[in-house]
Amino acid sequence: MPVTLLCPRLSCRAILRVPDNVRGQRVRCCECGVSFIVPTENSKGPKGVEPPKKVEQDAGK
Repeated sequence: MPVTLLCPRLSCRAILRVPDNVRGQRVRCCECGVSFIVPTENSKGPKGVEPPKKVEQDAGK
């Protein structure tokens, strides 16, 4: 299944679709030419950053 991701260059942010077999390998954005490594399936993002926690709202308000 293809991997959909954004170009990491802030001035580009093109939506890219790459084959699943290139996870962990370096690819190049076809729009701006910046090269970057496609995240692996088990990568959790930048170290030290935790995903936001779900906040339950009081239904009685």
